[in-house]
Amino acid sequence: MRLIHLERSPSVHPSVYVDPTARLNGDVTLEEGCSVWFNASLRGDVHFIRVGRRTNVQDNCVLHTTCDTHPLTIGADVVIGHGAVLHGCTVVGPALIGMGAILLDGCTIEKDAVVGAGSVVTEGRVIPAGHLALGTPARPVRPLTPEEIEEVRNGWRNYASYVEEYRRLGKFHGWEDHPLKDG
Repeated sequence: MRLIHLERSPSVHPSVYVDPTARLNGDVTLEEGCSVWFNASLRGDVHFIRVGRRTNVQDNCVLHTTCDTHPLTIGADVVIGHGAVLHGCTVVGPALIGMGAILLDGCTIEKDAVVGAGSVVTEGRVIPAGHLALGTPARPVRPLTPEEIEEVRNGWRNYASYVEEYRRLGKFHGWEDHPLKDG
């Protein structure tokens, strides 16, 4: 197997915060206003990863793909909680992926959905728009209230404010000055 996606370099908008401990490699695209936090790993070595505007990838997340069959596509305004694993799936933004959740190949999280902390979304499953999914395997348990949907749609704002504070304090790190950018 040839890792053709590894021959590509990440494409990162200048506004994106990438913590120095995070790792990006291969065919990874991060759109405007994203943030990638401590020890997150985005491996675009065997297929592509696309991350939409203002999405945040929190501490210790793992984002990966399956060779030739399952890329990873994340829409705009998605909150990916600490320690989540997203593998070869689609998340239509806005959405909230809880801490420690696992999303497996071919699953789809639709707009305004929430995957609860520690839940496992199995291969090929679809979590419908505007629903809360919990458990192992994750199943929709109820529709979200209009207030909860509004929280999902605005969840990205917390991490955007953290990035602004890092910038104000001189601790902002973009991809251009990342220690692992060229290796």
